[in-house]
Amino acid sequence: MTLEGTVALVTGASSGIGEATARALAERGARVAVAARRKDRLDALAGDIGGLAIEADVTQRDQATAAVETTAAELGRLDIVINNAGVMLLGPIVDAPVEEWDRMIDLNVKGLMYVAHAALPHLIRAAEQEPRRVADLINVSSVAGRRVGVGGGIYQSTKHAVGVFSEALRQEVTERHVRVGLMEPGAVATELTHHLRPEVRDALSTAGSDYPILQSEDIADAIAYMVTRPRHMGINELLVRPTEQVR
Repeated sequence: MTLEGTVALVTGASSGIGEATARALAERGARVAVAARRKDRLDALAGDIGGLAIEADVTQRDQATAAVETTAAELGRLDIVINNAGVMLLGPIVDAPVEEWDRMIDLNVKGLMYVAHAALPHLIRAAEQEPRRVADLINVSSVAGRRVGVGGGIYQSTKHAVGVFSEALRQEVTERHVRVGLMEPGAVATELTHHLRPEVRDALSTAGSDYPILQSEDIADAIAYMVTRPRHMGINELLVRPTEQVR
């Protein structure tokens, strides 16, 4: 299913999965707005794909709303939203810096919800129109949203919340041909680990995997698959792990 004539918004697009997904959607014919806080990176990406760069911190509701409204106003409509902005701050719950909890909840949960809320009127409208008569909201979660383990309790909680929100919203809007999909990557080579405290990062590197992990382009390809299905087909949830990843 071609994306010609459609408009997409990708959050967290200054690196990793967001950047790769913006490129993948543009390659399939969509006009793409990219949003994040690092404007210099966005400008370079937008230049490469002929897209629109929007500096935004989606933890601020007004900025999340402005990113959506700017996309629709500048590019004329909104058919696809990839809710990708997120942060992973691992570590034990006992004696944890609570500021890290606030940061994850603000971005992984509230920011994602703010973008979805602002985008829904546009997506509902797009689903009633050509060229596809269907719209897509993809919320990027994690394999962490399916499991519970020591060292990831708060991060896992935020990703469980994304799963619950996505399924509840899917049930609300699916009969209006707005497809809500949940993308759950396993181990991927991104900048997520760059935000960890040094002692947590060191422990994680010591316990690193001994198998090839995924690249951002692998997840971007899977997201592109989700949003290019025929109108009658919705991919509600997609878990993508390296072949050798056990948990």
